Order: sequence, then structure tokens, then C-alpha cells
Amino acid sequence: MPEQYALLQHIQSPADVRKLGREQLTQLCDELRAFIVDKVSKNGGHFAANLGVIELTVALHHVLNTPTDKLIWDVGHQAYGHKILTGRRDQFDSNRRKGGLAGFPKMSESEYDAFGTGHSSTSISAALGMAVSAQLKGDLKRQHVAVIGDGAMTAGLAFEGLNHAGSLNTNLLVVLNDNSMSIDPNVGALKNYLAALAHSERRNSFRDEVLHMLKQARQGGLEEELLRKLESSATQLMGKDINFFESLNFHYFGPVDGHDVVGLSTMLQRLVQLPGPKLLHVLTLKGKGYDPAEKEQTLWHAPGLFDKLSGELKKGISDAEAPKFQDVFGHTLLELALKDEKIVGITPAMPSGCSMNIMMEQLPERVFDVGIAEQHAVTFSAGLASDGLTPFCNLYSTFAQRAYDQIIHDVCVQQLSVVFCLDRAGLVGEDGPTHHGAFDMAFLRCLPNMVVSAPSDEAELRNLMYTASQYKDGAFSIRYPRGRGQELNWRNKLTSLEIGKGLQTRKGKGIAILYLGTIGQEALKAIDLIAEEGIEVSAYNMLFLKPLDLDLLDEAASEHSTLITLEDGCLEGGFGSAVLEGLYDLGHRNEVIRIGIPDQFMEHASPQELYKMCGMDSDSILSLLRHLSA
Repeated sequence: MPEQYALLQHIQSPADVRKLGREQLTQLCDELRAFIVDKVSKNGGHFAANLGVIELTVALHHVLNTPTDKLIWDVGHQAYGHKILTGRRDQFDSNRRKGGLAGFPKMSESEYDAFGTGHSSTSISAALGMAVSAQLKGDLKRQHVAVIGDGAMTAGLAFEGLNHAGSLNTNLLVVLNDNSMSIDPNVGALKNYLAALAHSERRNSFRDEVLHMLKQARQGGLEEELLRKLESSATQLMGKDINFFESLNFHYFGPVDGHDVVGLSTMLQRLVQLPGPKLLHVLTLKGKGYDPAEKEQTLWHAPGLFDKLSGELKKGISDAEAPKFQDVFGHTLLELALKDEKIVGITPAMPSGCSMNIMMEQLPERVFDVGIAEQHAVTFSAGLASDGLTPFCNLYSTFAQRAYDQIIHDVCVQQLSVVFCLDRAGLVGEDGPTHHGAFDMAFLRCLPNMVVSAPSDEAELRNLMYTASQYKDGAFSIRYPRGRGQELNWRNKLTSLEIGKGLQTRKGKGIAILYLGTIGQEALKAIDLIAEEGIEVSAYNMLFLKPLDLDLLDEAASEHSTLITLEDGCLEGGFGSAVLEGLYDLGHRNEVIRIGIPDQFMEHASPQELYKMCGMDSDSILSLLRHLSA
């Protein structure tokens, strides 16, 4: 390693961190921050969140006896420093690449990853489970630490965990990494409450008294008595102004400077000696130590490749070319909303991630960022719909899973007209199994009062959104992928589509490919290539999974002996399964070959690598067509 990593090059595990003197911790932080800047600038990945927790990461591993002590990172995209300090430094160039390190904590990757945390807000519940397990086993010394940050405290599950933990006397420490950010700035009353805590002189004074008393306890061997006095002191000092966390029976400490690694180490060393549930409120700056990331934290959440010296981002594709599907959604939603005052937008902490910020900038009173709270987003949308509005609720496909009960009970049972726009549907790439949108078609198509659709291009996305805005007989879902489309001139005139009707896009004989969604572009490439060899294959863009176009399916089955279904979703219960059911009901017994995501969690790799692994890329489809035509 370069000489600039004089300490880091010798860190093979947290045991090496624990050997360092406190005067060396600041240097290690500087080296770790420089290492992450260097690696992410070349390889991509999550950036600003990781820079913000450098000091906290070093302090935790300096104090805790990991992996015996359990350390859980939530959200998982802030764990790069953790991975580097836990024996994965030399593998870090493989981060988020096929066969390499995962971009999030992963239990099967390292004994130091105590729990997988691809989604947010799970750490408190998981850590509490581990703490209760240790208590039942009689292990009262093991520490259990949940580091929850990047807006994850706004999700209901976090509060459920806090509520339960406060009723148990288990050895649990929650570290609230408060940087006022998710991907976009945090929203809601909790954000304001935490800001007030951070500026409370009374709170800071109380913190100083707590530290003094703990020091006395440690030196004088009077811990139990002083802890009793501590509780009494808290009541006298705070009076009726006891804070929210204390009302849940947590010992609250903070706020403290999250970039003072020595101070953090001292505080953590004292806290691990206290029994029961504790919460340490740590103030950090997302992007800390890299000026461009500090100034534009949303942009630098996951910026892609960049020049680490100048901070200039490296764009692989010009923004003048085909737009991202999320931007087509964002511009189309604004276009629709300007014409229909009943349209409102709802997003759980992803206004820039899903491009709802486009509407937010012009019609801020009609766009609602509800924080990381998918369940609330759906039921809130249901409430809006019940009173005559037309909510467009944008959820990443993988995060829609978190609100499945609300979709069923609060929307579909009541036949409310909520439009679900499922971004990042299908295989999303390097974020891996926790982020692939593999299951939405399977779990939505079984629901009454739900239309399920998937556009094959930008024009169809726009037309489906327009159609959904006029649909009043229940819920309407539209799934589309991460990444860019095909067309530069994508602003087609909006047209209402007949629900449940697809279309034939290629005319051949013998073999037909039935596809749903943008993955159909891979099929069309293969069909056009094999046509040059004199083999003609038909193609059908089904457009709707539910209701399925049975007339078009009957036509395809009657005119072709072999049908191939293609979907960017799970094969179990998805589009191919629906086609098989439809064929059976129609009385057809064609040979059917289903292509999609197999019955496994796909690992992280580029989308094209994943397509190939699933046999859904154009080359694999072309080989299959040649085999069937031989």
C-alpha cells in the first residue's frame, strides 16, 4: 500500500485497531477517509454516507470486541469503513462487482457482519433479538450496538424496536447517526425534534453531569448507587422536559460530536459499562472531509466515478441522450398534474431518487415526502384517494414489499384508485439481492382490484401514467427499470390505452416470444438478428400482466407451436406463470419456455451480467432461437 496509509496498511482486523493508542485514532481516520475517496472515485458506490461515519466506525471498533460483540449498520450503505477495518481492505476494489464484496453488510461474507442490512430501519429490532438471546444464554457481557442513520429512524419498524427494547432490561446500545439526511434532506417532525435536541443547552449540561458521575462511578466502585442518583438527577434536572427516548425507558446521551474520534471512544467506553437500553445521539456531516460532498450531499450520495482531486463527475452517457426512466416519470407526472389539479405525488424519502423533485419544485404543495415510511406512504395515499384525489405513490419495487399489507388492506380491499409507480423494477445491478425488484409482479397480480402493467419503452410509460390517472375502478401499478431508455425524442402525445390489451410487434411463424416490460428490447434484438439468418420469429408485447390479454394469447398460441415468455421478474408466480394459466384455461397445450429470474436471490453484478446469468440477454435468447429452429 502507498506510504500515505502508514497505519491502515497494518489493520487486518479490529483487534489491530484496539491496539492503537487514542492519539493514533485521528490519523487512522484520515487514512481511512482518503482510502475510501480513492477507491470510490475509481469504482463507484455509496460515498457521502461513508465519509460521514469514519470517526464513528473507528471508535466503535476501538472499543467493541467484535465479532463477539455484535455491531449492526443501518442503513447498510454506510458500512464501507467497517468492511475495510474487518479484513476486507485488500478486496475492496471488488466492491459491488460480480463475485466481489457486496455493497452492504452480508452475514455470509464476514463474521463481522452481524446482520444483513440492505433495507433501512431493521437494526434495532435485530440487535434487540441478539441481546435477548445473549440474556437467555446467560451471556451478560456481550455488547449489542445498532448504528441507525441516513433517515432510517423515521420508519415505523425503528419505533417498534425502540418500544419493545424500552420494556426489557437488555444490554442494547442504539447509536443514532444524525446527519439530517436520507438521500435527500430529512423531513418531518422527528427531524425538527432532533435538531432541537442538538441545540438544547439543558440537554448538553445534563450530558456533562452524566459523564462526570460515570467517571466517579468507574473510579470509586460505587456504580449502582451512583446510577440510582443519576436517575434521580435526571428527573430533577429535566423536570417535565424528559425527552422522547427517555420516555421509552432509554438512557439518552448526547448530542455529541460525531467527528471527534477520541471523544467518541471515551463516551463509548463508558456506555458499554452501563446496563439496559441506551441511545447515543451522534451529530455527523454527510460527506465529511471531501468538500464537494459536504456542499452537495444528495448529489454525492452515490455519484458514480469522479476525479478525486477536482471533484468532477465522470458521465458515461450524455444527459442529451435518452433519458432515465425515472426522469420520464418525473416530467410526465408534472405534465399530468398541471392539467389535473387532483393529482398529487407521494414518495418515501426518494424525491430525487425517483425524480418526483421535478413536480416538487413547481407544485410543492402537492408533493409529499413522508420520509422512510413506505407503509405510511401507501395508507396516506389511500386516505387521499378516499377523498377524491388521484395519488401517484412512487416506491422502489424492492421497498414496496415493506408495505404489502397496506396495499392489500387499505387500497385494494377498499377499491381505492391509487397509482403505484414502481421504480427500479427488475434486476437493478450492483446493489444486489436486497435491491433487485424481482417480486412485484408475482405479489401484485394475485390481488383483486389491481391493474398490473409494465411499459416496454418511454412512450408506453407516459401512456400508462396517463391511462392510470383516469382509472377509477381500483389500484393501478406501473413497473419500470433503473437506467435509461431508448429514445431521444421521448415526449410523445399522451394517449389513453385500452386496459388489458397488448400488441404484436414482430410477425413470424413457429416460434413466438411474449414479453412484458423493457426486457422485451433484448428479445427484439435477438429476433432482428436471427431474421438476418432467414428465420422469422414473432413477438408480442403483452403490456398488461393483469388483466392479461387472453385474446392476444389465444392468437399467439393458435399460430405458433412454441411460446417463449420473457420477464424481468421472478418466474415463480410471475408473468410466465400467468401465461401458463391462461393457456390452460383457453385449452391450449403449446410448448412453453419461460425466461426470467430463477427461484433464487440474484447476487450483485452489472445488469447485463445478471441478464446473461438468467438467460434473458439478447445473445442468450438468440442462441435459444437458433436451437429451437435447428
